[in-house]
Amino acid sequence: MSDATIRTALTELAGVRHPVVQTGMGWVAGPRLVSAAADAGALGILASATMSADRLRSAVREVKSRTDAPFGVNLRADAADAAERVRIIVEEGVKVASFALAPSRELIARLKDAGVVVIPSVGARRHAEKVAAWGADAVVVQGGEGGGHTGNVATTVLLPQVVDAVDIPVIAAGGFRDGRGLVAALAFGAAGIAMGTRFLLTSDSTVPDAVKARYLAATVEDVTVTTKLDGLPHRMLRTELVDALERSGRAASLLRAARHAAAFRRECGMGWARMVRDGLAMRHGKELSWSQVLLAANTPMMLKASMVEGRADAGVMAAGQVAGLIDDLPSCAELVESVMAEAHAVLRSLPLAGTGAGVGRTERG
Repeated sequence: MSDATIRTALTELAGVRHPVVQTGMGWVAGPRLVSAAADAGALGILASATMSADRLRSAVREVKSRTDAPFGVNLRADAADAAERVRIIVEEGVKVASFALAPSRELIARLKDAGVVVIPSVGARRHAEKVAAWGADAVVVQGGEGGGHTGNVATTVLLPQVVDAVDIPVIAAGGFRDGRGLVAALAFGAAGIAMGTRFLLTSDSTVPDAVKARYLAATVEDVTVTTKLDGLPHRMLRTELVDALERSGRAASLLRAARHAAAFRRECGMGWARMVRDGLAMRHGKELSWSQVLLAANTPMMLKASMVEGRADAGVMAAGQVAGLIDDLPSCAELVESVMAEAHAVLRSLPLAGTGAGVGRTERG
């Protein structure tokens, strides 16, 4: 295995060997995947939004039992128990806290005071500027190619816009799978790349084989965006179920969402009072209608049906457009090694290679 790496602001900040992040995907980024990604030298991120607080603590301890490498936890900034979850990651010595929504200035300060690196994910320049002003250590910027909830601005447009707007490290997400993408992101000024779908499609991922097979068989045209799942744009594989959701009426969608809300409450050990508080926070933070808040309960349970239960016919499969280019299931170690090896090969092949005008610092360590 090659010991060459590329040092960037991300590797220095997070204490990882390579400028690669495995994103916190619900039901997917559990202890096995996170520890494998961390051992491979990437920054593994544990997804906590689909866990109870007690399960989060046990999952963190399981990752720590599997690896000594740094890793992070993804948190919902608008969750009613966000403060409790922050306390858990501080007490357990987690290196990085990532957020799908912008955390408050107070939450960022609390984490930083405890020595935790704060890395929110954003989909717009103004959001990056806000969290940078509030003290975030770095930011993940996801372009419209990314899986799950997404925007409509391509990574190649959004990334340089954000790099020019903030003075903290920027991590590029949306459309990345290999070393060429890493070099391209570095050329745009990013400190590294974050990948979700590519890490989902590894042998270390616990996603059932039948569901992985659906991803591997997909073409770029098989990845679509729908608002029928939870009222917000959501990028996923086009399946018979997604087509049926697109045809469903409002009443059927709300009835399905109500059933899923009850199921999610049981799964995460939530009381109805907390669910209402979370709904109020979501409604305020995203300016959602009450029907959209209710529809949001669709997301975790319909993802669970596929990602955990293997029911490709009854669940949905969040996917970046890059899914249409992936045709193998390497281990996390093999994936990260190939990304870094290709990145070095690309850098060596550039006309300016060796003149001091390269990107990052290639070192042996």
